[in-house]
Amino acid sequence: MAADAYFKHDTNLDEITEGTNLPPIEAKDYYAVMVHFYRGELGRIMIWRQRLDVTTNWAIVAASAMITFGLGSPKHTQLIFILANYIVLLLLFIEARRYRYYDAFRARVRMLEAHFIMPVMMCNSKLLQGDWKKVMSEDLLMPSFKISKLTAILRRFKRNYVWLFLMIYVSWVTKIWIDHPDAHSIEGYIDALLYSHSIRVELFICLVGSIFITFFFLLFKSLMMEQQSGEFSQKPMRRKKWMS
Repeated sequence: MAADAYFKHDTNLDEITEGTNLPPIEAKDYYAVMVHFYRGELGRIMIWRQRLDVTTNWAIVAASAMITFGLGSPKHTQLIFILANYIVLLLLFIEARRYRYYDAFRARVRMLEAHFIMPVMMCNSKLLQGDWKKVMSEDLLMPSFKISKLTAILRRFKRNYVWLFLMIYVSWVTKIWIDHPDAHSIEGYIDALLYSHSIRVELFICLVGSIFITFFFLLFKSLMMEQQSGEFSQKPMRRKKWMS
């Protein structure tokens, strides 16, 4: 009965189905479809969430293996750390692409939670009104990403990959410091960095420069990025209410 009461106030559904050959939709059928739709979208975001974790695991394993190899012997070249940077950067781009799919389906789930489940939970039929059904229907007909490629890269970088890059850089500095006794001074360290490998200095500077330019660009942009609506936040009052 409560569902029927809410449904009587919901006129947008009639506007959406107007002019079609569909039979009248009863309230119980409408809510049953919405529940199954919500469960299906939850399953989708869980699958993409797992794919994100797999890519992160690849990056951790690759970075750890290369760091271990680079520090394993003084004979091992420091170029392994440059390769580690580029591999982790490649995996960051792959994970960002997967994150865009995850975010698209997560947006649907959040819309259902905010505009459908929450009004039912609050027993407030007025909250069911709005254009959210039209927006959802358009997205089902023509799915689209909700964030740009750069935004996806910055979010994954800020949450996971910045620590992998920092771990590689610290290991890189440590290797040069340990393997080259003359590197304990600034001049000696620069010489060891530039000349203790088999490639030309100009090419080495270009490779290292591109790495650090990319890193600091992502770091600066990620720090300037605002938190997305609907994500978890650090609000003490919210935790206090749960604990009370």
